[in-house]
Amino acid sequence: MIPELGNFALIIALLLAITQAVFPIYGAQTGRVTLMRLARPAAHGQFFFVFLAYLCLLYSFVVNDFSVTNVARNSFSQLPVVYRITASWGSHEGSLLFWVLILALWTLAVALFSRRLPEDMVARVLGVMGMISIGFLAFLLTTSNPFLREFPIPMDGNDMNPLLQDWGMIIHPPMLYMGYVGFAVAFAFAIAALISGKLDAAWARWSRPWTTVAWAFLTLGIVLGSWWAYRELGWGGWWFWDPTENASFMPWIAGTALIHSLAVTEKRGAFKAWTVLLALTAFSLSLLGTFLVRSGVLSSVHAFATDPARGAFILGFLVVVIGGSLVLYAWRAPKMITGGQFTWFSREALLLGNNVVLLAALGSVLLGTLYPLFIDAMGMGKISVGPPYFNAVFVPLMAPVLFLMGIGPLVRWRGDSLPDVASRLKWALAVAVATGFLLPFTLDGFNPWATLGFFLAIWIALSVLVSFRERLKFSQGANRFSRLAALPLGFWGMQMAHFGMAIGIAGITVVANYESEKTVRMEVGSFTEMAGYTFTFRGHTEHDGPNYRAARGVVEVSKDGRTLYTLHPEKRIYNASGMPMTEAALHPSIWRDLYVSLGEPLDETTGAWAVSVFYKPFINWMWLGATLMVIGGFLAAADRRYRIAVKSRADAKAGVAAQGA
Repeated sequence: MIPELGNFALIIALLLAITQAVFPIYGAQTGRVTLMRLARPAAHGQFFFVFLAYLCLLYSFVVNDFSVTNVARNSFSQLPVVYRITASWGSHEGSLLFWVLILALWTLAVALFSRRLPEDMVARVLGVMGMISIGFLAFLLTTSNPFLREFPIPMDGNDMNPLLQDWGMIIHPPMLYMGYVGFAVAFAFAIAALISGKLDAAWARWSRPWTTVAWAFLTLGIVLGSWWAYRELGWGGWWFWDPTENASFMPWIAGTALIHSLAVTEKRGAFKAWTVLLALTAFSLSLLGTFLVRSGVLSSVHAFATDPARGAFILGFLVVVIGGSLVLYAWRAPKMITGGQFTWFSREALLLGNNVVLLAALGSVLLGTLYPLFIDAMGMGKISVGPPYFNAVFVPLMAPVLFLMGIGPLVRWRGDSLPDVASRLKWALAVAVATGFLLPFTLDGFNPWATLGFFLAIWIALSVLVSFRERLKFSQGANRFSRLAALPLGFWGMQMAHFGMAIGIAGITVVANYESEKTVRMEVGSFTEMAGYTFTFRGHTEHDGPNYRAARGVVEVSKDGRTLYTLHPEKRIYNASGMPMTEAALHPSIWRDLYVSLGEPLDETTGAWAVSVFYKPFINWMWLGATLMVIGGFLAAADRRYRIAVKSRADAKAGVAAQGA
């Protein structure tokens, strides 16, 4: 009965989504307040029933109800409970239900935290989100129902994909989906503004914190996915330019451009057309990523193998969403008159340049991702576009963006003096140039890519310090600490995100240019040396896990004759599928990772194995930098000026109504 209850809950949720989409927007267009006020209760009800459906699926996984096809294909009686929970979103059907749940959660959040916004605006925003829910709930019920029954009932399940049986996958998908789906809020605000025709700075202010939170979640999801791949796949890579990785990276680039464009629209009333188009683009790319992952056109460790009918449904939905939004955009384009004027050297101009280059970089990733698919679809053969293309095209395009990141926050709105800004930044520029040029000589000789990376990292970090120094000149407080505490969270968030980018660039630069790796034949007692460390293979032991058997290696790591650590890489064979998996062992520190993985056994007589050893300098700076960016995003979204501005407008509106009465 539990699966049937889940199916019934999805049907009720679909009916509520239709109510949420149709009546509030009609009420907003005709001025009928009663219809507008249906939006919030419909959103509350939709979340309740989607959550109920997800709980039904979760229960089926936890109790091993193999009469449910989704459970039988993606779980196993020996699977630990925590992985049965994650298996609920590890399949196409389960992950799509989880997608809908996250969308319902975002919709509920908008309904709860937008009570001070104009009633007609909230009705339109929730109505648009209801339309998106209709599409995905219909997709779920018609082609991807997670509650279908299996007959005859199998004795056991096929097991969850061993690649996903890692605790990193407990937190990576929820964070990624929170970012993916979160851009639906920015999209809904943009469509609501287009429907109403009120394309002023107000909608940008309302949309900005939601967009920033979605961007922060997507940043966290991407970096957790990268960290998972680095740990789980066993060959030391942290970014592969895999098409499915790109599917999440492209909305992130568009979202980065969007949050900067929203700042200009909010502050100066400019870039209205840009901002609306970027909001449409960010969510459209999220839908494109959903299509790529679920249509069966990709073969990837991240993708779901699905039938073409599902891909056709998503493609049709994608065409309707993108086509409809672009038609509405073109209809309202004459009303998107630009705001305040600005000179060629102003914060507006630099942010415009930032967005242009970001979109060019986005285009390069989009081309490299879709072009092989297009060639294959046209029957012109199969080609592969890999890291050489992306490194040669994307990285040079991003260098100007990173350089402008150091200048932009120090330039005034409307216009500024280039000599004045240059005077404030001259020492930062000189130190960055000198350090970027000299630092590679202390490592492994001159390297132009390393020089560029070090220069940009130090330049951004020093510009953050200059920004604080300049801001403190005009802040109030008895001492420096009180003046720092008085700075708005928006400023702290921006600078922390920029500083996190500097830390991340430094980590990427060092690990990409100075890492070491080797794969060697190692018998019991043999050793290999790398980066001053000695790795000695002491053989292996047999080990039984909850649902796998493993050969567990013993590798001693020593330096200067003193044993420091013992690492235990594993080669696992999973009981249900017989699938072999490599489980790497690593010893992390802030300065480097020591990383060891077992390959294949080479000689049973001597106990020889193929062993891969990696030295990864500064790799954890990437994760640290990304974490600072995420924290910066949440700090910026929490700035109290958004709440004060909304409250003051609501109070003013109430005052006008009272005077009229």
